[in-house]
Amino acid sequence: MPAHCPLTALTPGTTGVIQEIKVPAETRGRLLEMGLLVGTPVELVRFAPLGDPVEIKVRGYHLTIRKQEAEQILIATAGTK
Repeated sequence: MPAHCPLTALTPGTTGVIQEIKVPAETRGRLLEMGLLVGTPVELVRFAPLGDPVEIKVRGYHLTIRKQEAEQILIATAGTK
């Protein structure tokens, strides 16, 4: 897996650290308020049955975001739980 990959490239149970957020400015603030900041560890919990949305664990709580947004969040992989 490349050094920086989209959050959606992870398999469930895999963790990584946010390196870059390429979400448009109009929705970026909402993600930042939910705790998705550069340097924050995240874990991919699961994909919905049809692949969208994506459930992640960040800062001790579960968060569901759109797959389109998750594809714009680049992470460095940290390993499996």
